[in-house]
Amino acid sequence: MKPSISPPVEKDQVVETTTPHRRAESSASSDTSSTIDRRTDSYGGSTASVTSESRHTASSSISSIDKEKGHTRSASSDLEAQDEADEYSQKRFGFVRYTALNVYRRLFSLAFISNAIAFVILLVKGAAPLDLVNASAVNLAVCGLCRHPLVINSLFLAFGSVPRSAPMRLRRLACKIFHLGGVHSGAGVASCVWYIGFAALYTYNFHPSPISIAVLVLIWFVLALLLTIIIVAHPTIRARHHDYFELTHRFANWLILALFWALLFLLASQEPSMSNFLLHLPAFWILIILTLATIHPWLLLRRVPVTAEPLSPHAVRLHFSHTTVRFGQGISVARHPLADWHSFASFTDQFDTPATNFSCLVSKAGDWTRRAIAEPPRHLWKRGVPTYGFGYVFRMFERIIVVTTGSGIGPCLSFIEDARRPAMRVVWQTKSPLKTYGKRTLDLVRRMDEEPVVIDTSVEGRVDMLPVVLRLYKEFGAEAVCVISNPKMTKGLVYALETRGIAAYGPIFDS
Repeated sequence: MKPSISPPVEKDQVVETTTPHRRAESSASSDTSSTIDRRTDSYGGSTASVTSESRHTASSSISSIDKEKGHTRSASSDLEAQDEADEYSQKRFGFVRYTALNVYRRLFSLAFISNAIAFVILLVKGAAPLDLVNASAVNLAVCGLCRHPLVINSLFLAFGSVPRSAPMRLRRLACKIFHLGGVHSGAGVASCVWYIGFAALYTYNFHPSPISIAVLVLIWFVLALLLTIIIVAHPTIRARHHDYFELTHRFANWLILALFWALLFLLASQEPSMSNFLLHLPAFWILIILTLATIHPWLLLRRVPVTAEPLSPHAVRLHFSHTTVRFGQGISVARHPLADWHSFASFTDQFDTPATNFSCLVSKAGDWTRRAIAEPPRHLWKRGVPTYGFGYVFRMFERIIVVTTGSGIGPCLSFIEDARRPAMRVVWQTKSPLKTYGKRTLDLVRRMDEEPVVIDTSVEGRVDMLPVVLRLYKEFGAEAVCVISNPKMTKGLVYALETRGIAAYGPIFDS
């Protein structure tokens, strides 16, 4: 029997007024729009201009109640905070450090440059083709294992265990673990470079024979697949053609594994003792590990029931009962096991839907999500185990600011079930929050912050969130800022905060 789900809230229900800070001493006029001459979404330091009257009347915070289509809705705008950005000095070389030398790129460079140095040294000393094969296999193993659920969980548990008593510098670095995609990419590109060296050496020393011709064909076929994977993984191509990226990554990886096995056995067949050759070849053992790591998540492939709770024409909440999840974990689901897989952060159902175990919030962001809303699924495929993600490491801070837009509130809701979660303030900017996500979602938001700052863009328009965040950060005494939004806003807001010396984190395309 499917658990019953409460229907979405009706339009005439009311959302309580929210305030930017629970210790606010007073509020200004409700006519927010009359005090603001202009707004901006730029995070480069520009702020909205405010009339002298509004600066005089606004105290530490402001809340407004506007009427929209006959309903009461809440919006929060800290007008006095519009000048807060100028109070934080910009860090020297901040642009270089937080763009060209951000953590992701530093990890990528560390993985790639260390391999490049070893590559040059080995070639100068005189490398045998099999030395290059072994080096390529090592990097392929690092690349692949960086994406294995069990490895990811182990890393997040290790880095997330840093105590709150640890120096802030250490905690700020540990919180960057979600950038491990830099190691994945750097090792992947390095493995291709090693393999190109192997292909070049083998081709240069090629002696025709039936087996050597087959080996040569396999070598260049594998190289073509490696180059294809790297090309489609480029951020521009990946963003525009995500489905092709995913399918290429999956099936090309599988094909490379199969061809690599064939390649090793063909090379071994030319040796006096095949077993002795393979047992003493590091690439052979690495290939075994990679094969097992690739198969493992698919051994846990299951078709599981889903209870869909339509929230609006723009969002749906999917409830699951096939397993339990912990704070900060997410799952990967698909309508077809070999088609496009989508990862979603999850949050507990214990507070409002105890008949199921956990939920995922889905809003329109592509073909898959549109179909999930228009045709809510009754069953979905899942693979692997629930995996820790971006939000888990924030438990090492005492006080944080959570900033999100739209359905980004879904991943943030995972905080509600963590007994060790930090004290937090929530800033949520979205269109018609009550109408789109329902009162039950707003009630869950208030479990994180009793007085969240909810900005309704259908009335306020898109508000520059930087001044509001800076104001809350200062008054709340926060240690870090968690940003979950679209890539452009996440990148811009995190950059603006980091260049002001504030610990800010946001998941990127390869987190």
